[in-house]
Amino acid sequence: MRLANILHLGIKELRSLVRDPMMLVLIVYAFSFSIYTAATAMPETLHKAPIAIVDEDRSQLSTRIVDAFYPPYFTTPVLITQTEMDTRMDAGLDTFALNIPPNFQNDVLAGRSPTVQLNIDATRMTQAFTGNGYIQSIITGEVKTFVQKHQEVATPSVDLALRARFNPELNKSWFGGVMEVINNITMLAIVLTGAALIREREHGTIEHLLVMPVTPFEIMASKVWAMALVVLIASACSLVFIVQGLLSVPIEGSIVLFLIGTALHLFATTSMGIFLGTIARSMPQFGLLLMLVLLPLQILSGSVTPRESMPEFVQFVMLAAPNTHFVMLAQAILSRGAGFSVVWQQFIALTLIGSIFFGIALYRFRKTIGMMA
Repeated sequence: MRLANILHLGIKELRSLVRDPMMLVLIVYAFSFSIYTAATAMPETLHKAPIAIVDEDRSQLSTRIVDAFYPPYFTTPVLITQTEMDTRMDAGLDTFALNIPPNFQNDVLAGRSPTVQLNIDATRMTQAFTGNGYIQSIITGEVKTFVQKHQEVATPSVDLALRARFNPELNKSWFGGVMEVINNITMLAIVLTGAALIREREHGTIEHLLVMPVTPFEIMASKVWAMALVVLIASACSLVFIVQGLLSVPIEGSIVLFLIGTALHLFATTSMGIFLGTIARSMPQFGLLLMLVLLPLQILSGSVTPRESMPEFVQFVMLAAPNTHFVMLAQAILSRGAGFSVVWQQFIALTLIGSIFFGIALYRFRKTIGMMA
């Protein structure tokens, strides 16, 4: 009877979800439009960054440098005067303003080291951070090519052969699409389970369950499997139709293995949603708690920035979060084609963390129901 109760209560949860149009819209949006938007708007590379150039040299070399800046990384450079440079940047017209000094070509050919001034509008943080390296690389490459044509330069004894693995095109959408799926799986798992519990409390149906021959374990387990199933199906459809289909992102590993890992992750995150649902007394309170929990989980798990760049204390603490292990196994399976022999440690960690979270949530749920009774 316990398994039958869990099954029937879970079906009840699915029916309640179907009758909630806002939740259905959220699920569809999170695994379709949100994935596409995040994948196509990743800011890792420059895209049409406005640049202006003050060419005080008017030489062949300075002309080559001006012509080296073109879309899609930069807009077509605007040639301005020295007096216009500060005014245009104050008005927000240019992110980069390059000043090529007089006698620049002569100084380069004479073996001197002339200075090229680059002004950057640092309020546009993403473009400012990456654009500096782009511009320096472009100028260095043009100067090197120009000098080689006019002087006998010894061929370097060492050459660097670049090989980009797992993303040979260095396509930002490959990373952005997969990471957005991972983040939305966590978000929807917590939201759906927590909202389901609060909805029953607000509608008074939780009191009806208390007079039925069902246990708190059965009530909680039904919410966990029902909401986890919805997120699991939605994530699978998103990977196939949005990531692989619309965005043309190659999936290197087994989607089935990834979905098994996702199920373990959902076991932990849906339990977390139940726990937050027992603390919050209304949907607005639940939304505030969600921001306090979800943002650190996503930012510090390694999906936004590499864990190695974080303080060691943060890395150690985040090992207790299911997101950390889920990001590891998802990147390994989907991007690097890893098998179970590589990600088995993350599977064990998710199983242990999920069991602990489920136990804590069940204790809190029983305590909450006892207070209501």
